[in-house]
Amino acid sequence: MDKSRVAGMISIDPAEHQQREIYKLMTGIIVPRPIALVSTVDAEGTANLAPFSFFAGVGSAPPTVLFCPVLRAGHGADAAANSGGGRKDTLRNVEATREFVINVVSEDISEQANATAAEVGPEVDEFDLSALTPLASEVVKAPRVAESPAQMECRLLQVIYTGDKPASGVIVLGEVIRFHVRKDLFENFRVDPVGLDAVGRMAGNTWVRTRDRIELIRPT
Repeated sequence: MDKSRVAGMISIDPAEHQQREIYKLMTGIIVPRPIALVSTVDAEGTANLAPFSFFAGVGSAPPTVLFCPVLRAGHGADAAANSGGGRKDTLRNVEATREFVINVVSEDISEQANATAAEVGPEVDEFDLSALTPLASEVVKAPRVAESPAQMECRLLQVIYTGDKPASGVIVLGEVIRFHVRKDLFENFRVDPVGLDAVGRMAGNTWVRTRDRIELIRPT
């Protein structure tokens, strides 16, 4: 190992820094992050749509995904336990209905997906706000995003709170019970990455395209 590289590293103890600084560090290191545009409905049937870039697949038997909202800043230390306090609309809806849909964000709808990140009241339908089109799901009540090239209808498995303070994370685990993929992108269970044209998040306001790819053969 090149010792000069080790000598040039900066070591950071998160306990010695403010939360905002650690957030900037994490979103700068954990890149690129795929974006889950999550659609839900509340108990009254009002739709909600919001993007989350802490998002990943977990396993395929059963097919499982996760996304991670954070508790809002400006609330008390017991925000997670309050009636809605600190929890985003998406999280409240998921906990109430135990269902959600993850919609893939392509470059074509990236600006509209970004618009759904606006801080608005729970009575606001982000489908209207973003001019995206709701499409009825097959199993869950939450609508899909018609313009998304792929969607996953999910049933809640578990919600895990990593803390109870503002900026603490919440892991939402869901089982995929329906996959929807645009016909021209699907062949023998392979999805065309060119047609999918997914985008991701870097740090700050920077997003990334997925058009520059490399092929590496996994060792046997």
